[in-house]
Amino acid sequence: MAWNEPGGGNNQQDPWGGGGGRRPGGNGGNNGGGNQGPPDLDEALKKFQDKINRLLGGRGKRSGSGGGDSAGGGGGKRNPFVLPILVLIVAAVIWAGSGFHLIDQSERGVVFRLGKYTDTLNPGLHWNPPIIDRVDNVNVTSIRSATQTDSMLTSDENIVRVSVSTQYVVSDAHAFLVNVNEPEMTLQNAMDSALRQEVGNMHLQEILTTGRDRLGQRIFDRLTAYMDAYGTGLRLQTVNVESTAPPDQVQNAFDDVIRAREERQRSINQANAYSQAVVLEAKGQKQRLVEEANGYKAAIVSDATGQTNRFNSLLGEYRQAPDVTRQRLYLETISQVLSNTPKALVDLGDSNAVTVLPLNQMQAGGNASGKSGSSSMSMQQLEQISRQVVDHMNSGSQQPTRSSSLREGR
Repeated sequence: MAWNEPGGGNNQQDPWGGGGGRRPGGNGGNNGGGNQGPPDLDEALKKFQDKINRLLGGRGKRSGSGGGDSAGGGGGKRNPFVLPILVLIVAAVIWAGSGFHLIDQSERGVVFRLGKYTDTLNPGLHWNPPIIDRVDNVNVTSIRSATQTDSMLTSDENIVRVSVSTQYVVSDAHAFLVNVNEPEMTLQNAMDSALRQEVGNMHLQEILTTGRDRLGQRIFDRLTAYMDAYGTGLRLQTVNVESTAPPDQVQNAFDDVIRAREERQRSINQANAYSQAVVLEAKGQKQRLVEEANGYKAAIVSDATGQTNRFNSLLGEYRQAPDVTRQRLYLETISQVLSNTPKALVDLGDSNAVTVLPLNQMQAGGNASGKSGSSSMSMQQLEQISRQVVDHMNSGSQQPTRSSSLREGR
């Protein structure tokens, strides 16, 4: 027969007991001593509640040998506020633990207490009461960017297409969250306004060529003033003019103008280079002529000074011996004059014949004596002429035939 078969009485065996049957008079079938059944969760919860009641000042459940519980009574009254207090304690612990938060090095925490700004938190671990305080973290180190591209009018009533980009960071987390509803959208609108204002103050040619850097600096200054006036909490770092171009409809015409301008500039540069070369060469020639003139001047002055000194010295000698000095001057002058002629005149005494010695032919004949077919006189002819002249001078007689032969030999 099974241990729990109906009609078995007290002889039924409990598999959780020590082998004995149920004892009469037990509390709800609970065995005493070694016949203890499986653990009862309701009973364990009641025991825990009794301990809490004792801690809170209540009376716990009494137990004894003859103190069995009735259907609705116990040894003490249960405190009805135990469970709500426990719930409140657990909720308070969870609420307090959720108030801790860590702020990164690149962020700042903006604290709003009941919707009102109270403080800005630096990086680190902080505690703020949940629900009461709201902490918004704002990244203040990351570089953000915005671009603006549009077509607009210049001061000379031309249309130009300009593309501008800007980089910025959040400098004031409180102003970034509180002062302006959408600060980055405000930056976009302010960039468009500053760009149109500055482009409208410049000419098209300046914007397309040399004025791009100046345009970027002007936009930066104006946009910075706008951001400071609005209090957006943004700080600009750079403003770059990415591109400037005329409208697509006239792009080809502008390209032709640019090519013509470049060709013009190239021609101007070549002309300037040629001009500089010519000017430098003329300056060099001028300096050379000046140096030559100075040298000629110095030579003439020195020669004149020497001749003056020579004349003054000669004047002193002439005053002391006029005849001797006059004769010496005559001989020096005749010697200087005759030294420059290739011919020599020989006086043959009382005869009227004048013999001219062809000294140039004599010199040329001496230099070309070894050459055949030479037009100059030979050495034998020169020696013959020399003997005839010497004989004629020694005899002192007139020899017209010899003179004529000498003339023919010239």
